[in-house]
Amino acid sequence: MKATAVIMVILLGMTGCSRPATSPPPAASASDLPTVQTSTGGAPGAVPDTTTSSRPTASPAPSTAAPKPTIPTPPPHPISVQALIDKKYNGGALKLGDLLDDFGAYKRYLITYRSETLTISGVMNVPDGPGPFPVLVLNHGYINPRTYFPGQGMPREHDYLARQGYVVLHTDYRGHATSDNDPSVDYELRLPYAVDAINAVLAVKNSKLKFLDGERVGWLGRSMGGNVTLTALVAKPGLVDAAVIYASTSSLAADNWKQFYRPSADRARVNRRIERTYGLPDKSPEFWRAASPRPYFGRVTEPLLVHHGTADDTCPIEWSRDTVAALRKEGKDVELVRYRGEGHTFEGQWRASIRRTVDFFDQHLN
Repeated sequence: MKATAVIMVILLGMTGCSRPATSPPPAASASDLPTVQTSTGGAPGAVPDTTTSSRPTASPAPSTAAPKPTIPTPPPHPISVQALIDKKYNGGALKLGDLLDDFGAYKRYLITYRSETLTISGVMNVPDGPGPFPVLVLNHGYINPRTYFPGQGMPREHDYLARQGYVVLHTDYRGHATSDNDPSVDYELRLPYAVDAINAVLAVKNSKLKFLDGERVGWLGRSMGGNVTLTALVAKPGLVDAAVIYASTSSLAADNWKQFYRPSADRARVNRRIERTYGLPDKSPEFWRAASPRPYFGRVTEPLLVHHGTADDTCPIEWSRDTVAALRKEGKDVELVRYRGEGHTFEGQWRASIRRTVDFFDQHLN
């Protein structure tokens, strides 16, 4: 009986020494707390590094999930501005050919250069003097390739700009004059003309001709050549310093198709092939938009001056208004000058326009 009582007393004493499960742990002393280390190189507001233990942490368990497969990006349609953006350009081998004429203030030569696998012809006006001179590459408008001759399309610009101290390189494009032919260029919506314009600039920049200043180069395009210039600007931004376009065709390929391609009897076979392969703009709007420079205007980096006559019935002035509005929406440096009553060929007010052009290039190339 006494032994039982003793056991009961011991058990009761042990129960009284244990803490309830809900009791808080005892407060730690200052020596028990980790030392806070603040990094002096951290950004303001950064969480300080409070790690003091040198004990290694356990490595996370390897993931058993299978890696997600990489989905390759499909290549762009070969007839598209994106294809031009992705293209590698090889402009070079610029050669000065026969002297055509000596106008006193400048000399006029035949030239050739490389564009892809083709040799492209053109003419070049070179001011008298040692140079080096800034260079303007001219992109001409549509002229039937069967009747086109070297340097055709902008004789006033050739003469005036050379007399202002600019080397003028007028590219003939593939299939024109003595340039190598490309039978598919119409089927490709003439986008390869922009390739020739880009390679003309690269040929200048890669040339060893002492009178060329490859660090000061601009584009000037007229009518179809205006769209060639716009396409080149989005395909190869930063290649030139500034650009000017006159009476340009639309920056949307569908507009140009409706205005020029569809009613053209001598293009009937090519037009049928285009319709059969790509579909017309109403049926294939995505294809025609992708073949246009306008959706890519965010890529443009050069200042641009646009001339257009209000009475132009070949390329309506609304096209330039829409182009300029789209460029401005992207925050680009662009100016549109309207010429009241002026038609597509700029007869009465051409001199005023070319003075503005020279002032513009003087500002950005000199």
